[in-house]
Amino acid sequence: MAGLIGIGLTGVLSYQSALNTTANNITNANTPGYSRQEVQFDTQEGRRTGAGTVGSGVSIENIRRLADEYLTQQVREDSTLFGEQNALNSELTRLDNLLGGESTGLNSALNNFFASLQNAAEDPTSLPQRQLVLSEAQQVVNRFQALHEEFVQQRESIKTQMGQGVKDANTLLKSIAELNLAISESPGLAQGRMPLELLDKRDEKLRQLSELVGIRVTETEGSQVNVSLANGLALVTGANASEFGTRTSAEDPTRMEFTLTTGGRSLLVDEQIQGGKLGGLRRFDEQALKPAFDELGRLAVTLSASINHQNEIGMDLEGDLGSNFFTDINSVELQRSRVVPNANNSEPKNARLAVEITDSTLLPAGTWSLQFSGDGRSYELIDTATGETASQGRLPQPVQSEITMPGFSIRVEGGEFNAGDKYLIQPSRNAAENIALNVRREEDLAFASPIRASAGENNLGTATINQGKMLNVRNPNTNALLPGFQTRGELANGPITIEFDSYDAASGTYGYTITDNTPVPPVGANVLETGVYDPKKINTFFSDNPNAGSAYQGYQFEMTGEPNVNDTFTIDFNKNGVSDNRNAELLAALGTANTMNGGSQNFTEGYAGLVEDIGVKTRQSQLDKDAGQTLLEQSNNQRESISGVNLDEEAGKLIQYQAAYNASAQVMSVAQDLFNTLLQSFR
Repeated sequence: MAGLIGIGLTGVLSYQSALNTTANNITNANTPGYSRQEVQFDTQEGRRTGAGTVGSGVSIENIRRLADEYLTQQVREDSTLFGEQNALNSELTRLDNLLGGESTGLNSALNNFFASLQNAAEDPTSLPQRQLVLSEAQQVVNRFQALHEEFVQQRESIKTQMGQGVKDANTLLKSIAELNLAISESPGLAQGRMPLELLDKRDEKLRQLSELVGIRVTETEGSQVNVSLANGLALVTGANASEFGTRTSAEDPTRMEFTLTTGGRSLLVDEQIQGGKLGGLRRFDEQALKPAFDELGRLAVTLSASINHQNEIGMDLEGDLGSNFFTDINSVELQRSRVVPNANNSEPKNARLAVEITDSTLLPAGTWSLQFSGDGRSYELIDTATGETASQGRLPQPVQSEITMPGFSIRVEGGEFNAGDKYLIQPSRNAAENIALNVRREEDLAFASPIRASAGENNLGTATINQGKMLNVRNPNTNALLPGFQTRGELANGPITIEFDSYDAASGTYGYTITDNTPVPPVGANVLETGVYDPKKINTFFSDNPNAGSAYQGYQFEMTGEPNVNDTFTIDFNKNGVSDNRNAELLAALGTANTMNGGSQNFTEGYAGLVEDIGVKTRQSQLDKDAGQTLLEQSNNQRESISGVNLDEEAGKLIQYQAAYNASAQVMSVAQDLFNTLLQSFR
């Protein structure tokens, strides 16, 4: 009877454990990371008798965790991919909405500004029209500065998210290390009895870590795991965890870089942060936000340079030459602000560098790293986006020199340079922040041209001269006022006379002499230019080359038609010509003029290029995010098919185990009845 009771008892105890395991599965059906558990039964060793072996009941061989390591790893990899794409898409969408929004973007402000210039050109003396131009110009400035500020806020938001991500990652790394220790010290591990709940918790922590950064997981002795970055840098080794950190970038103090501290040693791991939320934030900063800063700044530089130049070569309502319309893009302060010395440069850190915008139409959007080597005089200028060398050479002694690039030049003003010193060159990075309105009065808008031409009263020919094109009022090489414009309100060397003094019948051409009003002692006038006039062509007077001596006056005139010998034409200052609208029309025409990218784009197209670039990246990131989400869902479903709890299945097992439990109890009851019957037979 004792054997029968024992057999029933083993069944009761085993199926009670099975019921407990099933109940645990059911109650943890919605617990993140929980893996379904299964009881494995085994027949106990039977008793040998003369009639054969008699069974002795059932035992629980193991309670196992249903988990597939390959599927678990796949979930981690897909979580890393989706975490990166989700963070990237979120930030790109925010930037795309900002740039493309009708109320937040730049297009409306630019269009309204140039429309106001066109309206003012129709009535150049109207103060209300001039005031409208100033008002719309201020709106352009406001939009540039507001967009720059939004970029800065998004940059700071990214830095905050990076900092929080690092804290979350450190918490997870510490938890994984503690779980490693707890698992290795778990009782019964040597006999193969695994701490199932601890394994689930560790896998869930690893999954959460993979959402933040790409990791590699390898199993070691004692059922522990080692965790590392993709390049092999250790994050968790056994029960020891490294610690992520952030610090201000030595190269660019507006940016944040990642560090990893292990055993008191700190390493820069910025380039190793790939995948996950942190990798997605880094990608956005490098591939979208930095280029957006540079591109918006380039647009501000080009707009300022073009409008400034055109306003400067015009004449205002009071008969004076114009001035800068917006902030001078090459003020000493701005030139020096475009160079950022690396925080790790060697002493004495007294080098003086500046960046001058030489041609805004050729200015590229980007940043460069100026690096010194050898004795501190050999330099290499590297494009930070591509890593390619843009220029290299040696500084002279003394070091004062220029490094010329398309659209800008780096001026080495003095100081000492050491091997290893680096300088970040950013010609346009902060230009949208620095743009401001320089013209404050309506009268200072230079809508007229300062020069005009007229034909002599006694001319007999049919030649006609146009009203000229202004090139500059300053020498581009020295920035000093040209001789003709050094006296306020008049052409200093004017009036200038063009006289046709000969005719060549064989060629049908005329000889001419151009003189100014500066007598040359002891007699005669100062000759500026002589030449041959062909009445069959459009003839241009004066050179556009600043190095052409007196043939360069800062303006040019064109003439057509047939002159007569002794015909004269006069060029002089446009006195009392305030109702002239020639320069206003040229200012308005800049709205559609190709002044960017080497003369291939206008301002609107340049801004549209920035919007389109971010838009394309946003759409691509949305596709990548959707694909990543689908892959993650598939891998999660595959894992759930093995490790997930099926409530219907567990309910069926409850019934099955309950019936087996009741049957085992019934065996014990029968054994008890038999035992009682046997006892009563001896009474």
